[in-house]
Amino acid sequence: MKFTIKRDLLILAVQDVMKAISARAVIPILSGMKIEASVHGITLTGSDSDISIESFIPAEDNGNVNVEDIEPGSIVLQAKYFPDIVKKAPEDTVVFSVDPNHKVKISSGKAEFNLVGQNAAEYPHLPQLQTDESFEMPIPLMKNMIKQTVFAVSSMETRPILTGVNMKLEGKELSFTATDSHRLAMRKTEINQTNIEFKNVVVPGKSLNELSKILDEAEETVEISVTNNQILFRTKHLSFLSRLLDGNYPETSRLIPEESKTKITVKTKDLLQTIDRASLLAREERNNVVKLTTQGSTMIEITSNSPEVGNVQEDLVVEAINGEDLKISFSSKYMIDALKSMEYDEVTIDFTGAMRPFVILPKEDESILQLILPVRTY
Repeated sequence: MKFTIKRDLLILAVQDVMKAISARAVIPILSGMKIEASVHGITLTGSDSDISIESFIPAEDNGNVNVEDIEPGSIVLQAKYFPDIVKKAPEDTVVFSVDPNHKVKISSGKAEFNLVGQNAAEYPHLPQLQTDESFEMPIPLMKNMIKQTVFAVSSMETRPILTGVNMKLEGKELSFTATDSHRLAMRKTEINQTNIEFKNVVVPGKSLNELSKILDEAEETVEISVTNNQILFRTKHLSFLSRLLDGNYPETSRLIPEESKTKITVKTKDLLQTIDRASLLAREERNNVVKLTTQGSTMIEITSNSPEVGNVQEDLVVEAINGEDLKISFSSKYMIDALKSMEYDEVTIDFTGAMRPFVILPKEDESILQLILPVRTY
């Protein structure tokens, strides 16, 4: 096996694939990276059993030669050392050669590294998704939907199903839902070019975080395929395979109140900054609790009190307050996370009482919904 490759392209592919490789791999060979050369280009593979990532560098792309002098073959290299060797290669190209005893020579300019490789035949075969059912969506939209929901997954392994995001595709509407049972984040969008439907598909939050980091917006669309226990996200040069979580995702629609007794319309940035300041003195508390009190028709008061530290109070003029007067306490962290996920200048917050969940929506758009349970402070 032999090839000469552009260093920058190799660095990018290695960085992507490394996101699937664990230093504490259950199967020792999975702590390595599989490198495969064919006449079409170079494929790098990493896997930790939960996530598998393949990155392909084509030999030629848009008239540019990326890889040359290719002699097909495959090898597995220790992922602990290989990325740094590539990153610190002194020249723009890297020459890679493997002898029949799995000895690997990596050279660039006057630098030469000799590594012990492993037989690629011992690397587990990645499961192949057998499905004709797939749909496509724009990569920027995919990244947005992840960003607006994944922060609300549970970090507690006591209910593993809540550590994932529930993907549902029904009637051409795709929704992502995440909840840790104290808050909920939901994002919906239309997918017109498909007739497939699914509802109990729960993707680990960790998988979606890693996917979001490596999706390249220059590639425009991502193709998504789902089977009973796996999901594949595929772009022109990347395949990202994740296992799905077992179990039934809870029915969350009944958590969302259908009526509101108090509605506040407010500038997102103003409310975010006010709650952020109030939370400075709430950090000692486990929930970082702040209290919101309505004052007439255009003013709210945000306060926080920590007996050992002190208290803070700030009045904020809002666009409008409709309905009953209200005093409510909630986690400042949850509210900050929710407001940061909104990409709109104004939001409405619908309250149904001091001890009922409240809903945050963009003023002009109902495709994003954040729900937070209040905190009892008396």
